[in-house]
Amino acid sequence: MTHPFFCLHNHGFIRAAVATPQLKVAEPAFNAAKIIEMSRKADQQAASVVLFPELGLSAYAIDDLLQQDVLLLAVERALEEIVKASAHLKLIIVVGAPLRHRGRLYNCAVAIFRGEILAVTPKIFLPNYREFYEKRHFSSGASIVGAQINIAGREAPFGWDLLLEAVDVPDLVLHMEICEDVWAPIPPSSRAALAGATVLLNLSASNAIVGKSDFRQRLCATHSASCLSAYLYSASGRGESTTDLAWDGEAMIHENGVLLAKAPRFSTQPELVVADLDLGLLATERMRQSSFGDCADREQSNMNFRRIKFTLNLTRDRDLNFLRRVERFPFVPSDEARLSELCYEAFNIQAHGLEQRLRAANISKVVIGVSGGLDSTHALLVAIAAMERLELPRENILAYTLPAFATTSKTKANAWGLMRALGVTGNEIDLSSAALQMLRDIQHPAALGEDRYDATYENVQAGARSALLFRLANLHNALVIGTGDLSELALGWCTYGVGDQMSHYNVNASVSKTLIQHLIRWCAAQGRYGETATQLLYDILDTEISPELIPGKEMQRTQDIVGPYELQDFNLFYVTRYGFSPSKIAFLAWRAWREAQSGYWPSAIKESERRHYTLEEIKRWLEIFLKRFFATSQFKRTAAPNGPKVSSGGSLSPRGDWRAPSDAHAQTWLDDFDAIP
Repeated sequence: MTHPFFCLHNHGFIRAAVATPQLKVAEPAFNAAKIIEMSRKADQQAASVVLFPELGLSAYAIDDLLQQDVLLLAVERALEEIVKASAHLKLIIVVGAPLRHRGRLYNCAVAIFRGEILAVTPKIFLPNYREFYEKRHFSSGASIVGAQINIAGREAPFGWDLLLEAVDVPDLVLHMEICEDVWAPIPPSSRAALAGATVLLNLSASNAIVGKSDFRQRLCATHSASCLSAYLYSASGRGESTTDLAWDGEAMIHENGVLLAKAPRFSTQPELVVADLDLGLLATERMRQSSFGDCADREQSNMNFRRIKFTLNLTRDRDLNFLRRVERFPFVPSDEARLSELCYEAFNIQAHGLEQRLRAANISKVVIGVSGGLDSTHALLVAIAAMERLELPRENILAYTLPAFATTSKTKANAWGLMRALGVTGNEIDLSSAALQMLRDIQHPAALGEDRYDATYENVQAGARSALLFRLANLHNALVIGTGDLSELALGWCTYGVGDQMSHYNVNASVSKTLIQHLIRWCAAQGRYGETATQLLYDILDTEISPELIPGKEMQRTQDIVGPYELQDFNLFYVTRYGFSPSKIAFLAWRAWREAQSGYWPSAIKESERRHYTLEEIKRWLEIFLKRFFATSQFKRTAAPNGPKVSSGGSLSPRGDWRAPSDAHAQTWLDDFDAIP
């Protein structure tokens, strides 16, 4: 692919690599050759930065050899070889070396780029406990700011106060720290991140002991999350001195708390892991999380960083592949165990919210419309859980199936079967007569037998259902439980006011359609409702999604009109959670959905249901999403009833995650949309 759309660099991504080369103890020339070799491999994979371990030129655990003049001179010569080799590469090489400065020896990180040494950062926190005694050899770099260092005749900026900023890549700012620095209560990289660094680099020689790897991974993940950054970590591995210690060569890349790539530990081969970092995501998160900026303001006096500028000249005209897993279902965790945990949390959040609302209102009954579809089924299960929490009988759930002109025998049978199996108070009121009377009253052509099935025809039925439920709630001193979900609200696929958009409390308000399906499966798998109810739940999951408002031989299919919910939920997540542009969303959607055979699928989704989408299809449904979301349906969200927020994907409550004008236009988003081929 040669169109700019397909290049990751045009969507806020940058490629990074972490290397654990084979070393030889106290042989800088050999080590430099291996570093150059692996740097070339990273360059061939289009990486823009490659990170190597602490003291990788000399090896780490060499004790008093660090104070041998011949070794230190060999390190400087080895650095020069890497500098020369870098002139023919397009990436920043970050290596570890022992370097002298004004009569002291420092444990340093050296950034090399296209024939120059960009910057040198000394280690600040020197471990001097257990098996590490760095203060025997090194001086702390805590006082080194605003300095220059001479390395074999080359002058380079020297100090902990250095940030490397790309002038041609928005939001790419690098910072280097060394091993123990990140174990300190306030790591240098914390203040660097507050000063603008987005990619934090840690050159490490952390040894291997039982359980330490888990701690390192948690440390790096947590640090990347609290700093809203990417965190690259490279630890010593094969070839390092094993006099008293062993090394596992841990190499990993985290981004905002998420592990993107990791090398196998104790590898017998040099390892190079590569991942694509989303700088746009990091910038968006920092902009949104006001506490991050407030913390930066408080630390202003400690953030006098120098900015070293460089130009990457990235490739932007072709597909470089994409080394990042994009989940098809951003509202649904890819890990099966985590999915089960999320379903437990989401279900209980919904039930707890309804319980509290009933308790606060001093109401002991609820009214709910049960259609035999996904949303009302799940809302009914949540209502049962709330009643159990309140120690009230299931009979206090007044459930109604409300058939009208196009209700199918299957959904009606499932609604009745479910109400009976769950032990709620079931009722049926046929709305056909009431809806027909309203059509007559407003002189709609359908009342005279004409086949005009327009929005008025549909909304008369939807409005009649909701109006009836509210009056039933009045009669029985109950609350109307809303059943509409997050996906429908995003697309405006609901009838405003006295319609399915309105309720006294909507338990599904921030639950996407794709997640609701998994929640019902999770409930069914619990087996808590009995065998009959369980079988009905699975049958409902297999039922076509339809509003059942227009009669005819062919069922009205919602997804033929508003688009596949799996795609529209994808679009919704990246619009509301991160504010990504349409072109970036389409880029991610194409990476996630172009092949049904690759990538993760939840095990509950059958092979026959695993779809793929062409870029043309992705673009078609994205356009519908943009127009419906930004231009035509915000007024419905502005009047959304109360309901609990469930997932990090957010909600569309006007009192919480999403506040927008009802009279906005979609043109700005459609202009960016036009860049999609």
